[in-house]
Amino acid sequence: MAATLLPHLPAKPHSIHEYAGLARPPHLARLETATHKTGIVEPLSIDVDDSQDGFVPGFLHLPPDFFTNPPTTSSQAAGGGPRPATALPPHHHRTAAILLSGAGGGVTGPSSIYLSLACKLATLGRGIPALRLDYRYPARTAPCVSDAKAGMAYLRDMYGLDRFVLVGWSFGGAVVFTAAAEDERVVGCATVASQSAEAEGIRRLSPRPVLLMHGSGDNTLDVGCSQRLFHMYGAGDRMLEVFEGDNHSLSKNAEEAEEMLCEFVARCAGVRVGAQERRDVVAAELVEDGERHQLMERGGDLRAPERED
Repeated sequence: MAATLLPHLPAKPHSIHEYAGLARPPHLARLETATHKTGIVEPLSIDVDDSQDGFVPGFLHLPPDFFTNPPTTSSQAAGGGPRPATALPPHHHRTAAILLSGAGGGVTGPSSIYLSLACKLATLGRGIPALRLDYRYPARTAPCVSDAKAGMAYLRDMYGLDRFVLVGWSFGGAVVFTAAAEDERVVGCATVASQSAEAEGIRRLSPRPVLLMHGSGDNTLDVGCSQRLFHMYGAGDRMLEVFEGDNHSLSKNAEEAEEMLCEFVARCAGVRVGAQERRDVVAAELVEDGERHQLMERGGDLRAPERED
């Protein structure tokens, strides 16, 4: 029974320029027509301060109301600490989602779910910023955890966000659970087809909510991985959703999985999703089934050793 994927290391970290054309999903206009809102997407190269150093690429999806407030003019707060570059909207929930991919890295996620999920989160009435983050050195847990922490630091320093929901696919589950165990600002974790190796951090997460999703037909990481994680979590706010006959990327149930992730992140952020918003935003089809594989390839999510079956 497979529990982890062996690393296939890149010669150097990938650049944000390699992901041209992947800032937004193909059918974003459907969301804009229904909501009359357009979020902002920022391509980023985030500095990571660890023994490896370097920059990790990603795309940050921001709600439109983040730009109704003028940026602060000083880089230092009155007490001498860092001040956010952009003021949060009044009474904001201060929560952001960070979406992490598998053992090959990438920025679109399983079945390109992240590409549309990030847009939907930012478009909700009380929009949730979402960062689709690559890795500098995929399939190496320690530097990938540093990448996730660098993403959190960036969101805190630039936008004053200090509550995080982490979402990971495959190997990304190890990153999510390790980072969450080390940082109580992580208020919830969700995974798709997570490995169980190097995921011991899940034992320290209760009572923080955890959502585990897996396909029973996964030929890359057996569904038993998520079942073990479910028991490792112990008592608390946990949910295991098994999609019968589906594969490693949940390609047969991508829309349902995406909707579950959207609702989960919103709940962790304390954002209520009403019936109309569920119909207009959460259930909007921004990536069609026939486009998912190609977008995963373009986004780097199918680099070796990662697979979608």
